[in-house]
Amino acid sequence: HSDFIVPLQVLTVPTAPYPDQRPGTSGLRKKVYVFQSRRNYLHNFIQSIFSSIDLRDRQGSTVVVGGDGRFFNTTAIEVIVQMAAANGVGRLIIGHHGIMSTPAISCVIRKYKAIGGIILTASHNPGGPEGDFGIKFNTANGGPAKEAVTNKIFQISRTIEEFAICPGLHVDLTTLGKQTFDLENKFKPFTVEIVDSVESYANLLRNIFDFAALKEFLSGENHIKIRLDSMHGVLGPYVKRIVCEELGCPVNSAINCVPMEDFGGQHPDPNLTYAADLVDSMRDGQYDFGAAFDGDGDRNMILGKHGFFVSPPDSVAVIADNIFCIPYFQHTGVRGFARSMPTSSALDRVAKATKIELYETPTGWKFFGNLMDAGRLSLCGEESFGTGGDHIREKDGLWAVLAWLSILATRRKSVEDILKDHWLKYGRNYFTRYDYENVDIDAACEMMEDLEIMISDKSFVKQRFAVEDKIYQVEKADNFEYTDPVDSTITRNQGLRIIFSDGSRIIYRLSGTGSDGATVRIYIDSYEKEQIFEDTQVMLAPLATIALKISQLHHRTGRSGPSVIT
Repeated sequence: HSDFIVPLQVLTVPTAPYPDQRPGTSGLRKKVYVFQSRRNYLHNFIQSIFSSIDLRDRQGSTVVVGGDGRFFNTTAIEVIVQMAAANGVGRLIIGHHGIMSTPAISCVIRKYKAIGGIILTASHNPGGPEGDFGIKFNTANGGPAKEAVTNKIFQISRTIEEFAICPGLHVDLTTLGKQTFDLENKFKPFTVEIVDSVESYANLLRNIFDFAALKEFLSGENHIKIRLDSMHGVLGPYVKRIVCEELGCPVNSAINCVPMEDFGGQHPDPNLTYAADLVDSMRDGQYDFGAAFDGDGDRNMILGKHGFFVSPPDSVAVIADNIFCIPYFQHTGVRGFARSMPTSSALDRVAKATKIELYETPTGWKFFGNLMDAGRLSLCGEESFGTGGDHIREKDGLWAVLAWLSILATRRKSVEDILKDHWLKYGRNYFTRYDYENVDIDAACEMMEDLEIMISDKSFVKQRFAVEDKIYQVEKADNFEYTDPVDSTITRNQGLRIIFSDGSRIIYRLSGTGSDGATVRIYIDSYEKEQIFEDTQVMLAPLATIALKISQLHHRTGRSGPSVIT
């Protein structure tokens, strides 16, 4: 009988575990060739994700899948679809062509009450066959999985013996709509829904911002000129549809809008080093506002006329101080502010003045998500170019840009003048971060251990350090740990802090989201009430000298200077 479809076969395939599939704060990130060349490397990790979910919760559930379009994206999605079906998932919601921004995935998980989402991204890391690939699991709240979940996934990956797959199942990512598949021994068909990647997310933003006012500001009489750089990441189609088509911005305002598997050979990292093209194009003053986004659309960099740079800690502080320029917050009220520990304390000053609770968390968006789920947090930010609200459970690049445009539209001042007003009102936190990338891991660990021993000694507190005419006295030094106010879980070893009596801080962290070697980061945060219009690097030079002297970093790592200065 010709229209009788043979149900698809579900196979159980034996496999052997890998020892290195521990997900970091941002999932499992490795070089593409690791996923390509190691037998079942991808399959093992995906099975570990599904196995971490209780079978009763998994049966018939909905899972969201999408990625930033980097090389290996579609290959990985095919495997995820075949394995989801075999593991009892009832429905997959996948972005058109397999592409969906991280904020949009968070939105879609929440909207469709999915049990979670699998995000294929290595964020701002380079893509292409020689680049990086990553897999991140988000839970039902739309945010990154908490430590208990990622630990469980890791434990399963170390002992895995088999995975389930439906190899005959092939899905068409190019056609919007539902596709159903009959599987052997399954009563209900397995459904795959290919959805428009932008629609749900655009709807969400429409309910947060005043689109009519923004449209007038961006395309009415006397409209401002803006330039948005998607860096060939996932956000291109979102910028085109939301900012250009809906808010009426000229099409040439949006650059590098076509998502590319290798991001055009660039780092899709929105900072002064990697978004240099945008900075250069802003120099002559023809644009009033500029922004760049990363590979998966959750990070942002804000620039004013002539390329005036807004540091991420200042960005979240300014949004906090002008929060009622965003209609959403007029409706919800403001429940709390938060920043990651290495982020400058500019936000703290706004929180204090407005009598709003401030939370200082470890790095990682899941800590903010926990506070938001408990109704304690409305706005948060990280120095690593992440800003967000409680509308989803991820940082959100386009949201941050629309927040800034809402402030500019309301205040009718330039970016630079808004910052200068802010510094006059609150004082200024000069802030910078030095990254030493691909450092020998043993040398880095040893340096951090010795540094911790030194700063933990009783005699270290009250020590004075003099550089030129500046004297800094240590008031407090520790290894930062965080007790979650919601569930009392404790997160330790989050970075070494030296806090001086004038409120200045030096922070050292060993980071693990890169795919080779260790990265040592030094953060320098200095508060000035009077000298607020100086050059950041000049102002921070004395503290930078002290930071290097205390840690002996150049000597210990064999480096003469940082790889990247932000």
